[in-house]
Amino acid sequence: MSAETDTLKLSYAYGTSPLTPTSLTEPLKTYLFGYPIAHSLAPLLHNTLFSALNTNWNYSLVESTNFDDFLPKLKADNCIGSAVTMPHKVNFISQVDDLTEEGRMIGAINTIFLRLDAAGNKRYIGTNTDCIGIREAFLQNHPDVLSHSVGKPAMIVGGGGACRSAVYTCWKWLGASQIYIVNRIPEEVTAIIDAFQAAGCPANIIHVATLAQAQALETPVIVIGTVPDFPPKEPGEILARKIAEEFLQRDVQRAEGAVKGYVHEMCYHPHPVTAFYKLSESNGWAVIPGTEAMIHQGIAQQVLWAEKKLEEFPVDHANAVIREALEKARKH
Repeated sequence: MSAETDTLKLSYAYGTSPLTPTSLTEPLKTYLFGYPIAHSLAPLLHNTLFSALNTNWNYSLVESTNFDDFLPKLKADNCIGSAVTMPHKVNFISQVDDLTEEGRMIGAINTIFLRLDAAGNKRYIGTNTDCIGIREAFLQNHPDVLSHSVGKPAMIVGGGGACRSAVYTCWKWLGASQIYIVNRIPEEVTAIIDAFQAAGCPANIIHVATLAQAQALETPVIVIGTVPDFPPKEPGEILARKIAEEFLQRDVQRAEGAVKGYVHEMCYHPHPVTAFYKLSESNGWAVIPGTEAMIHQGIAQQVLWAEKKLEEFPVDHANAVIREALEKARKH
């Protein structure tokens, strides 16, 4: 059973399917609500997937900071679900009827899907598929990753929203014994640790704050980069890069022919091959570009909306379409 199928199966705990026998052929709507989002690649990804599934559905942007611009669209009869992005990932939690474990523990949602209660009324469920995208980026590209990652440390570089999704993924699905966070702002890491503890997550999260501390810690098997591709300039940024380099540049003894570990560089815009990507690859790590998580989180959204299996989605085609779009954007 695929991980996306597990996601679909678990979604029925929140109600029954809202789909009818003709739903996939009806002109139903999905949206991305956020600001600013004019340059988002999400419409291209989702409409490519809808076309491949032979549905008559559409995905479009609602670029606004005002709930009133979006809620009527979400509650309309022709809406089958939605995506939510910044600045609404946290504050829109108040607008849904229930949260999945992912949404609750991460403290942010990026997806709303519909299920029906016993009386046939719509329920709006908030979840977070960013963590599923990270999980699938590892599992789909390296099917044996769990045989290496379970019981070993993982490391996340950065302390923003993507970090929280990465923490959940490393704890819930990748079996990390400890989760190191390397970040330029200590207060952000403290807030993350406090939030996961308050949510009841038993993950062992460690703020790696100094080079000396890093030198004393075991090398992680999983590394996730969540920061923009800018050269470090401020003292906190420079220190964070040096700590990451301390781990990545080690002479690690793995099994013959094996990589040091697995790096997922989540930054993919304007180009997936970032400085962090090159640093990791040149030091013997298997590197996964950020487009993988972006595509798989979108597929997870469509799994929940269209109630389809992963095998029905053209992952390679979607990858090619997104790569082409990024290349065009970079040239302009």
